[in-house]
Amino acid sequence: MDEISIRPAGPDDVVFLEDMLVEAANTPSHPGRSRAEALAEPAVAHYVEGWPRATDLGVVAERSARPIGAAWLRYFDEAAPAYGFVSPDVPELAIGVDAASRGGGVGRKLLRSLFHSARARGIDRISLSVERANPAARLYVAEGFTVVDRREHADTMLLTF
Repeated sequence: MDEISIRPAGPDDVVFLEDMLVEAANTPSHPGRSRAEALAEPAVAHYVEGWPRATDLGVVAERSARPIGAAWLRYFDEAAPAYGFVSPDVPELAIGVDAASRGGGVGRKLLRSLFHSARARGIDRISLSVERANPAARLYVAEGFTVVDRREHADTMLLTF
């Protein structure tokens, strides 16, 4: 199998980030949403609207020069919070890996690369939202995230460096 490389996400990656957001939005409680359905939801779409903002930070995983996953951070505020909102000074993580590449460590590589870039930028906390039935929840715990809020079927998690 070809080596996985990680590179910074840039303005030309917006369509791919949208694709990965759709992958992430198709959760156990909302499976099978089309790209159009997922991106029509304002609560989902604002993870990529206007990408990249000055404070956005992201990475893309590639295999054989083809993107297979992405992870990015975005700040939100109380007026328009995201699912994993903790505070306006804590960026929220969004991550998606294409279905054919899941289970092979791509998500972990993306997270670790993004964490490195975040620390270099002076970010010391990252939040996320994950459904408890999502297998990725185990990865987040293994990478140091802890639950700070519980909702009906999802948790808000926080990582502090």
